[in-house]
Amino acid sequence: MESCREIGAAAEQSGHCDTLTEGIRVRVGARLVPSQTDPSAGRWIYAYRVTLSNEGESPARLLSRHWVIRDADNQMREVRGPGVVGKHPHLKPGESFSYVSSCPLETEWGTMEGWYHFERGDGEVFAVRIGRFFLAPTVAPVPELEAWITEGGPPQP
Repeated sequence: MESCREIGAAAEQSGHCDTLTEGIRVRVGARLVPSQTDPSAGRWIYAYRVTLSNEGESPARLLSRHWVIRDADNQMREVRGPGVVGKHPHLKPGESFSYVSSCPLETEWGTMEGWYHFERGDGEVFAVRIGRFFLAPTVAPVPELEAWITEGGPPQP
C-alpha cells in the first residue's frame, strides 16, 4: 500500500486521522461520550465519525471493514464485518459518505486503525487504510459529533 500516506500535521496533532489510499480519503475523529462512560466500572465509550471521499477517477463500493483496537494496557481486539453501519456505500468520483459509530474501552484511552476493502466496477478489490486515531478524553473536538453526543450518544454496545 505504498500509495497510502498520512495527510498533514493537523490530523496528527488533533489525535484524529486523514489518510489517502488509491484515491479514497478516510477522515476520522473521535470523542468521549460522558453520558455513557463509567470509570468506576472500567467503561469508557467513544463516538467516532468517519468520512469517506472518492478523490480518484473511478467509482468504488465499500465491501467490508477491519478495525484494530488497542487500549491503554496494549490489549488488542479486532473487529471485522461487511459494510459500515449496515451499508455498502458506492462512491462515484467526487462523492463522500459519512457515518457515526461507537467503541467501548476498558481503559481511559486507546487507539483505532484498520482497513476498508473496496471494489471497483471492473471487479478489482483493494484495501484502503484507516490511519491510527486516538480514543482519549483530550483529543481535539469534532464539531460534527458534539450535537450527536449531547442528544444521547450512540446505541449501547
